[in-house]
Amino acid sequence: MKFAALVSGGKDSLHAASLLENWGWTAEELITLEPSEPDAWMFHTPNLRWVPLLAQAWKKKHHRVPVEGKGEEAELEALETALEGVKHRGLKGVSVGAVASSYQWSRIHRVAYDVGVEVFSPLWRVDPRRVVQEEIGSGLDIRISHVATEALSAELLGQRLDEKVLETLEERSKKVREFNVAGEGGEFETFVVGAPFFRGRVSILSSHVEAHGSSSTWVIDGARWTR
Repeated sequence: MKFAALVSGGKDSLHAASLLENWGWTAEELITLEPSEPDAWMFHTPNLRWVPLLAQAWKKKHHRVPVEGKGEEAELEALETALEGVKHRGLKGVSVGAVASSYQWSRIHRVAYDVGVEVFSPLWRVDPRRVVQEEIGSGLDIRISHVATEALSAELLGQRLDEKVLETLEERSKKVREFNVAGEGGEFETFVVGAPFFRGRVSILSSHVEAHGSSSTWVIDGARWTR
């Protein structure tokens, strides 16, 4: 079965697509929704400009779908445009990395139903800790790109999400403020720079950290795909 993968560059969307490929399906293309505002309602925003490098490393076609305007309605309209393109290109449906966000999951399913494409969400309602452990165990090189909770500090930005960092996330969730350790509530976001199914990796050439009130973002300024 051929499908399109909604991919933000983060761990969950890439892992979901790779799981479906492991089942024998084929991700024909990666699609990235690009909001015009940093605090989008539905979509991941840090470092979206570098997602084409991930597509190149995975030997996939890539489609950008800009969100024209601000707010939830603008994002839903862009999603509809993206899914109509999927249907037009003859693909069965789209994969998503949703784990626990009913807000995101319900809206994607509603728009997909209206357009007439299926949604594949292999991580849906899986235990968050298990999701992260499987992503780490699969060999993904995951970097923390955004933190937005008092439980997490900017010192984590750019770090590889491994078992040790996962333990740190769990400890801070218990002792400071509870949050989803998969980052499903937006408490942290990620960017994948390497994977076993890539034919290379994304090398980070330069980056900096930007603070925005209670949140901080690891901004990749320069990167390239290398074999």
